[in-house]
Amino acid sequence: MADKIKVAVIGPGNIGSDLMYKIFRSKNLEMTMMAGIAESEGIKRAQSFNVPTTIEGVNGLLKDGDPDIKIVFDATSAAAHLKFNGPALKEAGKIAIDLTPAAIGPYCVPTVNLDELSAAPNINMVTCGGQATIPIVYAVSRVAGAKYAEIIACISSKSAGPGTRANMDEFTETTSKAIEVVGKADKGKAIIILNPAEPPLMMTDTIHVQVKDTNVSFEEINKSIYEMVDELKKYVPGYQLRVPPTMDGDRVTVIVQIEGQADFLPAYSGNLDIINSAAVAAAEKIAEEMLKGE
Repeated sequence: MADKIKVAVIGPGNIGSDLMYKIFRSKNLEMTMMAGIAESEGIKRAQSFNVPTTIEGVNGLLKDGDPDIKIVFDATSAAAHLKFNGPALKEAGKIAIDLTPAAIGPYCVPTVNLDELSAAPNINMVTCGGQATIPIVYAVSRVAGAKYAEIIACISSKSAGPGTRANMDEFTETTSKAIEVVGKADKGKAIIILNPAEPPLMMTDTIHVQVKDTNVSFEEINKSIYEMVDELKKYVPGYQLRVPPTMDGDRVTVIVQIEGQADFLPAYSGNLDIINSAAVAAAEKIAEEMLKGE
């Protein structure tokens, strides 16, 4: 009986490299291949850890990778996942954990809906801003409903690489939709700000939620939010309330900050850390069920 589930990463950039480090310390996952489309520092980095690599992308992974690879993280781009990686992994029977805003599969925010999705062949990790804010939106909506939710994700410009910048439009669209689908707000809106400050600032997100039921006490809403933060900290230890929840009329406002674990990326890259941590948390759950099944 296997004691770990074999996994691979497509995309050897900053996100893919950080994923690799997180997978190394996983109790259920074994890093089995890094796939890219060119020789790169990320490919060399994987090789330095004796991780098999390919520069033929998803085709190389499926052709030359270990046939027992069960889960594949896609850390490329929305366009690549839509056109190449998603369809190829589906045909090969691999579970895809999509870290792009492509959203072929259902949105996954582990603290909210992972239990409903662990059998899905392709799950989408929304966006960094979505992972940081949707749990708070849901924490409010589950006790008082949510007419409208707006999130403003502010990240260090230094932590926004080419992939993030190429997907800016998809970020706002995907996050807004997931606020409604997963966060259960009637209407959602997402805004992203790249902050050029030096030294780089930690990721900070502001969440506004207009509640439906104004008869629900602020104490009950506050309790729900703090319970959600405790759940998030189980896989994102640097997640914290920068400004405690406040309520003005029917609007709840929360400001959160995310400090990364600095596995590979600097601590100020909390935006990348939280989506990677969420992806690994999702894979851990899926792998745990696979191992039980065996």
